[in-house]
Amino acid sequence: QVQLVESGGGLVQAGGSLRLSCAVSGGTFSTNLMGWFRQAPGKEREFVAVIHWSGQPTWYTDSVRGRFTISMDGAKNTVSLDMNRVKPEDTATYYCAAKVTHWRTKSGAGYWGQGTQVTVST
Repeated sequence: QVQLVESGGGLVQAGGSLRLSCAVSGGTFSTNLMGWFRQAPGKEREFVAVIHWSGQPTWYTDSVRGRFTISMDGAKNTVSLDMNRVKPEDTATYYCAAKVTHWRTKSGAGYWGQGTQVTVST
């Protein structure tokens, strides 16, 4: 049974930093894409960052490029998202995804985590 367990969400001040982690178990994803998506209240789930299990290549949505970094630790089966210089508009529930199939025009993946809340205060 595949499980994706996110951790690291919370309340952070604008301009601060936060690190999200996702522990992956129960499956083999060495040829797949992993990713982070987010969903704000009243909005659709959107792509934040995607990475191949090997660590490269990576893709970022324009609004986070240069501020967020996605990374893989294959030995620990963990995908992380380092969030720097966060803004109030980054407030959302962040979801880890495995076997990502779509990320630009729509959000699609074979497996999703339960989500972790990130709230950025002014």
